[in-house]
Amino acid sequence: MTLAQLTDAPLDLAAHVAAVSGPRVGAVATFLGTVRDHDPSVDGDVVGLDYSAHPDAGDVLHRLADAAACTDGVLGVAVSHRTGMLGVGEAAIVAAVASAHRALAFDVCRDLVETVKAELPVWKREVLRDGSHVWVGL
Repeated sequence: MTLAQLTDAPLDLAAHVAAVSGPRVGAVATFLGTVRDHDPSVDGDVVGLDYSAHPDAGDVLHRLADAAACTDGVLGVAVSHRTGMLGVGEAAIVAAVASAHRALAFDVCRDLVETVKAELPVWKREVLRDGSHVWVGL
């Protein structure tokens, strides 16, 4: 089972876990990436992130999820990334990977998130408390 979506709707970790769960599953590893109120490389307090995506980003996310799902022993993959304006504390990315045993689920989930962060054509604009902004990922 593979679920991959780019969406402007809030992300639901429990829905991702449910999407990969089943009677053969002994482990589900998850990742929840949230908007934080700071960026060590930027002066000022972050109050939100505005994510923009390339038109092909949805296809790229599906390809990355499918590649993770093809790993021997993986029973399910669900990954979503937000677009649009997010406030501090909101989920920007959610991933869940199911397998029979925890080690594989942990490894594939981590690799999936790292690959998404490296390859997904999504850019973020950090909005600062003083009204200024900084583009990241360009």
